[in-house]
Amino acid sequence: MKVLVINAGSSSLKYQLIDMDTEKAIAKGGCERIGLDGSFCKHKANGKEKVIEAPMPTHKEAIKVVLDALVDKEYGAISSMKEIDAVGHRIVHSGEVFNSSVLLTDDVMKTIESLSELAPLHQPANIIGVNACKAIMPNVPMVGVFDTAFHSTMPEKAYIYGIPYEAYTQYKIRRYGFHGTSHRFVSQEAAKYLGREGDPNFKVVTMHLGNGSSISAVKGGRSVDTSMSFTPLGGVPMGTRSGDLDPAIVEFLAEKYKMSLSETINYLNKKSGVSGLSGVSSDFRDLTKAADEGNHRAELALDVFNYSCKKYLGSYAAAMGGVDCVVFTAGIGEHDDRVRSAIVSDLEFMGIKIDEDKNKNIGDGIADITADGGKVKVLVIPTNEELVIARDTEKLAK
Repeated sequence: MKVLVINAGSSSLKYQLIDMDTEKAIAKGGCERIGLDGSFCKHKANGKEKVIEAPMPTHKEAIKVVLDALVDKEYGAISSMKEIDAVGHRIVHSGEVFNSSVLLTDDVMKTIESLSELAPLHQPANIIGVNACKAIMPNVPMVGVFDTAFHSTMPEKAYIYGIPYEAYTQYKIRRYGFHGTSHRFVSQEAAKYLGREGDPNFKVVTMHLGNGSSISAVKGGRSVDTSMSFTPLGGVPMGTRSGDLDPAIVEFLAEKYKMSLSETINYLNKKSGVSGLSGVSSDFRDLTKAADEGNHRAELALDVFNYSCKKYLGSYAAAMGGVDCVVFTAGIGEHDDRVRSAIVSDLEFMGIKIDEDKNKNIGDGIADITADGGKVKVLVIPTNEELVIARDTEKLAK
């Protein structure tokens, strides 16, 4: 079975064609500048890379470009569109309606559209991507895999805010959490790796650290808490997002800088985090270089990020009554040994201790960087959200 995985953004569309017999991508790529001048698609298959320049006024044209590339005789991966058995779509928000992946029927699509106000930047683009695929491949099963669904198992005490309960009952204001497919994948891989599959007492803290970062507490394979909140703005400071802060700061900033409410939220989403703190960059490689050269603000930004992650790790261990494993994943989690080292430093009292040589030389695949005598396993696990989407799609489309 071959599954096409689609991740549609407002002006972009990423894709992978995965052969489920091997669970490997046989083609991948992305379309950029959809709806704008100069739109193009970068396509990779069979060791070849092709840049296709073509007008893409909507996502429908982008999907057509992708499908044409997949069946192209020179740089394609399949001989016919009939080889695509199903399409899996990343959809950001499931609200409280869906707690797992679903077949995208007309009724389901109406419900997903009704949840757009919870993710106004992402959900409409996801819906456009689904509709574009349905228009071109009307008889191919479509499956939606939600970012938030994995966190639907959080207990009420973890997701309710300390504001009048009516805000929840009337407007569903609560913690939802994000990066669910990643947290689900790496927590399952950790359980498998350590021989703890199906163990209801297996406690793992998963750290998805990238330009957007979130941390989750997973007990017995179920998410019990997570750092991102009602929106992806909550949690640890990120590339350009502030993370947690006193809500009164929003009004204070708006008054001082003469900004509207939406401008203030944009300030916290796009101009804050380690980028705003450092004045250098949102890229941790740039920050590390600047810090090594004596830039105090760059060093401070890294310290603030690492300290925040450390606090979440400790608090989630407390919430679960202990921790058996810590997992680092995503761009920074997988590739920045100094960040990993800083986050777990001074946690020997919790049984967390890493081997710095192992930490600096992790190689490919799952890496165990636990030091001799460390009671808590510390793993680096490459995430694979596309594979999660493909697996769920295969299961539901059969």
